[in-house]
Parts: sequence; C-alpha cells; structure tokens
Amino acid sequence: MTHNPTSETVLLVNDDVIVRMEIAEYLRACGYRVTEAANADEALTVLSQQNVTVDVIFSDLRMPGSLDGFGLSRWVRTHRPEIDFILAATEQRAVDAAGDMCADGALPKPYEPQTLLDRIKRLRAARDRNKSDW
Repeated sequence: MTHNPTSETVLLVNDDVIVRMEIAEYLRACGYRVTEAANADEALTVLSQQNVTVDVIFSDLRMPGSLDGFGLSRWVRTHRPEIDFILAATEQRAVDAAGDMCADGALPKPYEPQTLLDRIKRLRAARDRNKSDW
C-alpha cells in the first residue's frame, strides 16, 4: 500500500485559532484533507459522525474543555484504535509522558511544519506496513 496524502484526513485539534489555521493551511497545501476542532469535545463530535473518515489526529496537549490531549488520546485508543494520534506539548515531562499514548511520542513545541508532516508520513507508512503483514 502506498502512502497517498490526498486520500487521507487529518483531524487538527487546537484551541489557538491562528495556530490551527496555519497548520491546516500547510497540511492542505501538502495534499491532506483537514478537519478542524477547537477542543477535544469538538473532536469527539467529528469522530462520532458516521460519514467522516479520520486517518490521523494531531492535537495540542493543553486545551479547554472536558478532555485535554491525553484524555482525547485515551478515548481514541479505546474507541477508534485505527486512527493514528500525534500530540504536541511544550513541557518536557508532558512530551515524555506522551510516549505511552502516541507511537512516536509527543511532538515538542515549537516545531516546524515539516517536522509534523514527516511525523504523519512516518506513522502512516508504519500503519501501511502493518496492514500488509496481515
């Protein structure tokens, strides 16, 4: 299976509208479909829709609402394990703790958009390899 970003959707979860818009614009320019959510509650609403496909979630760790990034990650791992998950965090201990929640650990902030893109590609390639092993 070949990695084809034009057929993949990223759910971008970040309460900072400026950051969210910049990341979304960058990922769209790279060929991804992007759905945006301001917090985990909005993300869960998106994930509960039957007609929405999500391949990767990129979420900030700290955000307002009933769940933070860790809580959203736990929910996804339990209810939608087919979705790859990337957390972004500022504090080093949060980055370290995210290693248990995300296959590649948290993406430390600040990060370059290319670093995010590389992380998405690496996760999707690993998932494709695992599918071919079935």
